[in-house]
Amino acid sequence: MKTILYLHAGAEMYGADKILLELVSGLDKTKFKPIVILPTDGILREKLEEANISVHVISYPILRRKYFNPKGIVDYISNYKNKSDDIIRFLRQNNIKVDLIHVNTLAVLEGIRLKKKLNVPLYWHIHEIITHPKVINNFLCWCVNRYADRAIVVSGPVKQHLVNSGVNSKKIKVIHNGIDSSIFSPNVQSDYLYKEWNIPQNAIKVGMIGRVNNWKGQEDFLDALAPLLNRFDNLYLFVIGSAFEGQEWRIKKLKEKINSLSHNDRIIFSEFRKDNYAVEHFFDILILPSTSPDPLPTVVLETMGCGRGVIGYAHGGITEMVEDQYNGELVSPLDKNALRRAVEDCIVNEKYVEWGINSRKRLLEHFSLTSFINNFEKIYEGEM
Repeated sequence: MKTILYLHAGAEMYGADKILLELVSGLDKTKFKPIVILPTDGILREKLEEANISVHVISYPILRRKYFNPKGIVDYISNYKNKSDDIIRFLRQNNIKVDLIHVNTLAVLEGIRLKKKLNVPLYWHIHEIITHPKVINNFLCWCVNRYADRAIVVSGPVKQHLVNSGVNSKKIKVIHNGIDSSIFSPNVQSDYLYKEWNIPQNAIKVGMIGRVNNWKGQEDFLDALAPLLNRFDNLYLFVIGSAFEGQEWRIKKLKEKINSLSHNDRIIFSEFRKDNYAVEHFFDILILPSTSPDPLPTVVLETMGCGRGVIGYAHGGITEMVEDQYNGELVSPLDKNALRRAVEDCIVNEKYVEWGINSRKRLLEHFSLTSFINNFEKIYEGEM
């Protein structure tokens, strides 16, 4: 049996968090023993414990913008060493012999030091396409190329980005994420949201779900689609998501923008929810307006599982998930007018009905949870 140490960047339930949960929960426990160490406490820890996964919290630093200054660099290096040593101490005190390290995001560098100290392979699971700051992208790609034994990426665009940034293509393997199609399905009960949000039954519901940051595209979503509220009296827009700790000002700014718009009574904002499966089912159309390439956005897979169509900017992993005019539409990146026209045409011609049916088919054919887990087991066993 192989003992695998998993390191992650947080304890929330956004895309990469959910994928980690699905992976470690689904592994064949007669072959693999997952040990998860998180840098903070939160709902992910609770979900892992519910799945009987060994999970522990050690507050190791995550590479974030707050460290991108002289004092931050010194603090990061100090904490990096100390907390890496804490992880090693924890493993030794509990007689845990690790066979492999799986790091679940580029923002976690502790795997490098642990690889050296424990003398085990490092598998780096990469969910990001980092375009700026360029110096950070170059540094992280250098780390992956230098220290990772395998780089597992979530989509072809992520692989191409790494190769373009100097990572040896021979160590990169694409494994598309998968989701549980029994949880994210057309059978989800979401009608309670009509009452919660005071939405009429004949509403056309168009929304986005994503962390409130500088590239997920909340402003593009509002700029593109708020004008359509003037044309469609039954159109409602939804923005769902929270900000990183310390960036709550982004939420305040977003709310101010919503309040400044006409018909803002038909724009619903909600911070992170535990029932996103119901929200995704509730929407008629999901929008992915990420202004930088989103590697393989889990929210799109979940929405496809719920039988809903998707419209988004044509860059990143969505180009492998959405087949244009089959289960959604892809428009030129950052072209808010094109995004508006696509949504308007979809509503007028009710394309979202057929797109939703096709989304479910496409998910089951190409993004099954079983294939995702099987592929990782083969990677761990050296068969891929």
